[in-house]
Amino acid sequence: MSTPSSPSPSCITSWSISEDSLRRYVSHASESCIQELLSASDSSREIGDDGWKVLAFENGVEISKRRSGPLHAVRSRWLLQSVSPQQFITVANAIDAAKTRLCSDLVEAKYIKDLGENLSIVHLKFGDASKPLFKKREFVVYERRETMDDGTLVVAVASLPKEITAGLLPKKSNSIRGLLLQSGWVVEKLQDDSCIVTYVVQLDPAGWLPRFFVNRHNTKLVMIIENLKKLVQGCPTSEAICEDN
Repeated sequence: MSTPSSPSPSCITSWSISEDSLRRYVSHASESCIQELLSASDSSREIGDDGWKVLAFENGVEISKRRSGPLHAVRSRWLLQSVSPQQFITVANAIDAAKTRLCSDLVEAKYIKDLGENLSIVHLKFGDASKPLFKKREFVVYERRETMDDGTLVVAVASLPKEITAGLLPKKSNSIRGLLLQSGWVVEKLQDDSCIVTYVVQLDPAGWLPRFFVNRHNTKLVMIIENLKKLVQGCPTSEAICEDN
């Protein structure tokens, strides 16, 4: 996946886009992301045949990398014992991911627009105490959730173009950044009420981050599954809650 050159923040203008046009754009982009996620999670392919190179495999966790132009997409696969797909999927979302892994100083996190039952727009805003990548930055992403015919659960999360993002927020902000070219979870059910979770991420520097830093941070982000697993297990009535949701 190539990264187009992006204008500097001061040159960004907002696009006026209708609800229908926004829905069509996000539906198309998220469908492409879902297909990428399903392809990346296909365990029937031989290692190496799909372009993924295994970096590490330990305690049931596989970390792999695939070069995509100048950037790297990174994938992690985890076998989660005694965690059902329904339990995990309740925390596999843009907001919980931001809270548990991206940064603790999350000033604002809310769904700002629903484009359908399974398609939403999310606004994430980070404060002064955030890590350098997120300090005083804002991100607007789409979140799409799908259940495949075989019961596999897929969640796709990726940034909207900054021009569209600026038109969705009530106030103009020069702190808006693109972040995720693609990311998301594929959750496959096993027979013993456990599941296999595949997470894929590719960050977009958009001209404001060194590429080596982006590639290094990609690798760190795939560890998000461990944090989300702890979030599920830390809830004393997680199973009941998950079933209710």
